[in-house]
Amino acid sequence: MKNSMETQLGLFVLLAMVAGFVILELTGNVNFFKRSYHLRAEFSNIQDLKTGDPVKIAGVPIGQVEKIGLDGTNSKVALTLRLVRGTAVHTDSKATIKFAGLLGQNYVAISFGSPTAPLFDEGAQIQTVEQPDFSVLMAKLDEAASGVQNLTKSFSGDKIDNILGPFTDFMKQNNPRLTAMIANFEGVSKEIAEGKGTVGKLIYDETLYNSVYSSVTNLQEVAAEIKGTVAQARAVVDEVNAGHGTVGRLLKDDSMFVETTNALTNMREILQKVNQGQGTVGKLVNDQEFYKNAKLSLQKLDKATESLEDTGPLSIIGTMVNSLF
Repeated sequence: MKNSMETQLGLFVLLAMVAGFVILELTGNVNFFKRSYHLRAEFSNIQDLKTGDPVKIAGVPIGQVEKIGLDGTNSKVALTLRLVRGTAVHTDSKATIKFAGLLGQNYVAISFGSPTAPLFDEGAQIQTVEQPDFSVLMAKLDEAASGVQNLTKSFSGDKIDNILGPFTDFMKQNNPRLTAMIANFEGVSKEIAEGKGTVGKLIYDETLYNSVYSSVTNLQEVAAEIKGTVAQARAVVDEVNAGHGTVGRLLKDDSMFVETTNALTNMREILQKVNQGQGTVGKLVNDQEFYKNAKLSLQKLDKATESLEDTGPLSIIGTMVNSLF
């Protein structure tokens, strides 16, 4: 009887242990039956993260926080993350400590990373992103709330009356003027809505619209013509730069330049000879004797014409011969 009771008690304890292991495995707190690998992460503040808290990718649990401790320099908190083997964590992924709601459990969130990046090896260290401390945020919110409360307290009823009182008095004193201004504005807006006045015609008169549209069209046509003229001028300049045509040859052809230079040189030499009295033209220009002879001949011709006025037709030839010889 005693052996039977001990056997039953042992079987009960064994079943309880198996059930506990199964429950822990199903809840993800213990991974006795799953192969795993480890990653390391360092944070300045783990924000009440505990051993056994989950590690997730996009909200899907992929492991647990296995170990928490300080690093060798006591400046960071070192975490050891136990991940299910086969979970793809890329080398450019980053780990962040997050919390699920105000009263939720903290967990380590890992980003996807780039699909083309390599995967982490056993014991590698993942990059981390620090999240602001929730207590610090709450303290800042409390300070902001206190500031708003103090601001509202500073506006007592007396101060509000002092601020709004002059404005109220101004409205009361100028009520007739303000009413007239509003009425005038209403009348003007009505005139504009009916298409009256300059502004109304500008808005509602289709003739003005057509004129403006025609002017814009003409401007567009002029702009197109100017554009075409500019294109033609550019084409002419390109032809000149290429050495085509008379102007292009004058600018680009060295032989034309040489011929023009030679012609100018010859012209300069001719003018120098003329100035020096050389040649027929030079003598005509510079010889004083030729000038005197020409002047004397003109004087004789003038006398001959005067004598012809007094003689008859028969003696004209004899008078001309006597005058010349």
